[in-house]
Amino acid sequence: MTIHEPMTMATDYALAALGVWCAFRVFDKNEYTRWCWALAFAALAAAALFGGTWHGFVQSDLLWKATVLCAGIASFGMVAGSAFATLSGAMRNAVIGLALGKLGIYSAWMLRRDEFIFVVVDTGVAFALVALLHLWRFNGWILAGVAVSVVAALVQASGFALHRHFNHNDLYHVIQIGAMFLLYRGARRLSDAGAPTPALPAA
Repeated sequence: MTIHEPMTMATDYALAALGVWCAFRVFDKNEYTRWCWALAFAALAAAALFGGTWHGFVQSDLLWKATVLCAGIASFGMVAGSAFATLSGAMRNAVIGLALGKLGIYSAWMLRRDEFIFVVVDTGVAFALVALLHLWRFNGWILAGVAVSVVAALVQASGFALHRHFNHNDLYHVIQIGAMFLLYRGARRLSDAGAPTPALPAA
């Protein structure tokens, strides 16, 4: 079987593996915050797995739709998880409702579109909300993860390549691996608003 873009596939699969690990480590059945962040990491893992398969083996419309829709679910999970951790009452419900509405509009839009720019826009809006929420209830790890994710997106959009066999998509994935780990470190320190922050190991 021919592998069309082996390095892009490999870096996507590495991102997927990290996403699964992060989802498993973050999940806590007693915390809505952790549920949502685990969903975000799992959806990112699925998007990377589908995207890597699309780049590596078969460029089917169905596989691409699955990729972009999972990216939207990941954006929802990050915003909802951040809302549970930083807000309460009507304000929290409003932000989660906004995230659900955004997911619905994005999903309906992407069922009729294929351009990756719409994924970038949706993710950018989600990261802006996440950053605002964690400036409100400060979490430096998550803010760093957002910042590195923005750098990754700029690199991907620039088309910059380190080598003809290591293009802008590959570099984007590698930078995003670092961003995902930073987000994971931040998410491990979150709990539902009003609950005590759990004591956690350094890892």
